[in-house]
Amino acid sequence: MNKSILLVLSLALAIACGKKEASAEDNYQPGGGEATTEAADPASYDPKRGEGKYDTVELGATLDQAMATKGEEVAGVKCTSCHKMTDEKLVGPGWKGVTERRTPQWIMNFITNPDPMIDKDPEVQAQLEICLVRMPNQGISDNEARGILEYMRKNDGVK
Repeated sequence: MNKSILLVLSLALAIACGKKEASAEDNYQPGGGEATTEAADPASYDPKRGEGKYDTVELGATLDQAMATKGEEVAGVKCTSCHKMTDEKLVGPGWKGVTERRTPQWIMNFITNPDPMIDKDPEVQAQLEICLVRMPNQGISDNEARGILEYMRKNDGVK
């Protein structure tokens, strides 16, 4: 009797842990797309632009204070638990000087589309080796990302 119970439990465990077919729910990605398994093609990656929908981002010569204030609010909720406004690393790298090192489209693409960029950008991969934690996709909207970019500009001294 004990052997038959053990056999049934072993069979149930094997079935439960076996390979399952992927369903549409398993591939859900916030932002509307389905997960893809395509390999990262470093040859098609533009390190000045990043990976995402932003080809260009028009910035004003002066800071948009209202947008920067909204960006600061979003950053306070979604970003500053991992990023400092200085050059000091917390969980992720500090933000000081980021708008001088990166193009606006790269920043916008990274904020809104971090996973493909982490997989393809050699500098981000090097940063990942230092920080040891992947930046999670925070589901940040286009308007929120633009506000965060403006807040980063304010942090870097744009008036």
